[in-house]
Amino acid sequence: MDIRQLGHTLVVGLQWGDEGKGQIVDHLSGAFDLIVRYAGGANAGHSVVVGETKLGLHLVPSGILREHVLCVIGNGVALDPEVLFEEIDALAKLGVDVESRLKVSDRAHVVMPYHKLEDRLSEAALSEGTKLGTTARGIGPLYADKATRTNAIRVHHLLTPDVFRQRLVEIVDRKNRIFGALYGADPIDIDAILERFTAYAERLRPMVCDTADLLHRSMEQGKRLLFEGAQGSLLDLDHGTFPFVTSSNSSACGMSAGSGVPPRKLTTVLGVAKAYTSRVGTGPMPTELKDGVGQAIRDVGKEYGTTTGRPRRCGWFDGVATAYSVRLGGMTAIGIIGLNVLSQFDEVNICVGYEVDGRALDHFPCDVDLLDRVRPILETHEGWKQDLARCGGWDELPAKARAYLGRLESLLNCPIAAVAVGPERDQLLVRPS
Repeated sequence: MDIRQLGHTLVVGLQWGDEGKGQIVDHLSGAFDLIVRYAGGANAGHSVVVGETKLGLHLVPSGILREHVLCVIGNGVALDPEVLFEEIDALAKLGVDVESRLKVSDRAHVVMPYHKLEDRLSEAALSEGTKLGTTARGIGPLYADKATRTNAIRVHHLLTPDVFRQRLVEIVDRKNRIFGALYGADPIDIDAILERFTAYAERLRPMVCDTADLLHRSMEQGKRLLFEGAQGSLLDLDHGTFPFVTSSNSSACGMSAGSGVPPRKLTTVLGVAKAYTSRVGTGPMPTELKDGVGQAIRDVGKEYGTTTGRPRRCGWFDGVATAYSVRLGGMTAIGIIGLNVLSQFDEVNICVGYEVDGRALDHFPCDVDLLDRVRPILETHEGWKQDLARCGGWDELPAKARAYLGRLESLLNCPIAAVAVGPERDQLLVRPS
């Protein structure tokens, strides 16, 4: 994979998020002019490691660490100004200039304090078996308000004080009546919201523009765009393990709607997957290991949520679920992250099929109750038991590790273009063309 030859490119997760997309984007971004976030919000976390510094980015695109790159938050993103400015200020302390290199869509919807309150209240009201494991960042309630339209506040509303005040008064009145009736909640303090968000609006103003227009003009000028997916394909609202999903289209399918750029502009769709499987929160996960092996993967892989800090559920690589995501997104290449985590095992397993009630399934089912009952059909491979951090290139990988990657490649029917043997920039090994 020669990044100098790539055209407009999309990087998207193939599992349940946390695949390591930030590392791939950070590597690729040196060859691109604009990095674009198109979906999700502060419920997504991308980790980037530079030297001794590990950054957890939730809204600012990972490419911000490249000084020549313009970063874009597209219309499909749930924008939380509080989180955005926390990130901007944290990056400024590290000497990273963000505000002069960040553009925010005027069409993006704004996460308000009552969205976070609604997230907490509604999750608490669910029975134990139906809880969604939300991050309580207000993302679901925001997208619900976006769909209902009358309760929505977009960035351009925020920048027009009279319009913002009028909409806020009407919305908060409705929210107070609903929250009081359903949950017995105290009334929302509208004056506090007005004061905070008026200040946010003025700080946002220089960064706001019609980002779809910006992206099209940039393409006409010959600039290259890199689209950064959030979360993973199996959390997609339409195509994931519903209802245990996010509230936006986090697969490759969401790129066009969330950015305003048509799919035919892309030349490369790069899927990212871990060499094993992880998941945060509730929902089916056929290869989950609830034993010492799962804990060993968690410990070595440092599998704790970037956004929530919650321990991730861990298991063997799920070839059925990942192949489904590859087909769904039309992947042209794949990056595998965390191969080094499996170096501790004498043997490693790969899920090559599902079985339920004594019969084999030939597809990834939409019924989560059925998916919860499947038994993974595992294929065992000999481990390599070597420290991969010492590998300086693809050809230096142990033969057994390359054989493992070859099996994944055949299951996914897509070429593996890069593999990470650690979290740092120089630990991403690109396969020779």
